[in-house]
Amino acid sequence: MAKLSYLELSGGPKEIGHSLGRFGAPAVHAYLLSSAAWQGIMQQKGTAVASQLAQYTERYFPRIWTELQGLALGLELPFEDVFLWNCRGDLWAMAPDGCTTVQMPAQGEPRLVHNEDGDPGFAGYCGVAKFIPDSGMSFVSFLYPASLPGHSFAVTQAGLAMTVNNVRARHVAPGVPRMVLTRAMLDQPDLDQAVGILQDHPRSGAFHLSLAQRGDPRLLSVEFSAEAVSVQTIEQNRLHANHALHPSMQGFEQRITRSSERRQERGDELLAQAGAELDPLKVLADQHHVQFPIWRCDPADSDAENTLATVDIQVGSLSLKWQVYEDPTDQPALKFSDITRIDPA
Repeated sequence: MAKLSYLELSGGPKEIGHSLGRFGAPAVHAYLLSSAAWQGIMQQKGTAVASQLAQYTERYFPRIWTELQGLALGLELPFEDVFLWNCRGDLWAMAPDGCTTVQMPAQGEPRLVHNEDGDPGFAGYCGVAKFIPDSGMSFVSFLYPASLPGHSFAVTQAGLAMTVNNVRARHVAPGVPRMVLTRAMLDQPDLDQAVGILQDHPRSGAFHLSLAQRGDPRLLSVEFSAEAVSVQTIEQNRLHANHALHPSMQGFEQRITRSSERRQERGDELLAQAGAELDPLKVLADQHHVQFPIWRCDPADSDAENTLATVDIQVGSLSLKWQVYEDPTDQPALKFSDITRIDPA
């Protein structure tokens, strides 16, 4: 398995964005610029919808707009190109992002266990970073090259824990890009205000989020699209693969791949079999189905996605304990208490 980097970034939004760009530049220039995904998204340059996405971002989230400008500088790429890449899931239903999450309410101390599935070409180029901005919330997030933080998994200074699953919307709508919205959620002080970011702004693409917070017994499952925001409080163990499941979202037009469908079916089977003895890491390491496993390691994966990391977040009344795995069957690569890294002895 590829190794994950760990880094710490500080400063204003442009400075942090520039550091993000420097981190991602090797992967971008060695792989991303020649990928089919990049070439497909770049076909949206100069379109009306691309202009609308930019206008909504600059209007509602100027600090994130500035962070994106810094990201482009660090990558040594045109800003328009980098911005469009951060709108990939809004513009293209088959962007290479997936993921599977086990949601465990655990008697008021929720546990989120999550496979982060992304482009296999990024294996060895991803990382986990602690962000210490000059103003705003400090947080720790998984990092993809050339991308804003917050659209994978993250834990914040306020004790907010978030995992994100791709949802493949079939139609593009003008609004704030989904990755900008989830980045903005990391600056919020509590669960309700984090969800409020989604409810109070026009949205473009779609995501599923699992949300919990230190000291709050709720575990929230949130699905959103341009048309709606659906919030459920999870009261029993569930699994969520990357497509919308909430009854109120069933009119939403989405692309459900065979991998997403099979991971959901297999995960539901494993949860039912395990009952109270559920081991979520074993579920996320399952490879029972050869073609459509939950733990995805095949470079020729049908959705062009591999599991690049697994995170296990245990949300307590006073603190969070969480660890990141490069291999869910092995020892964790990184351990944290809230947003403080615990170095191995």
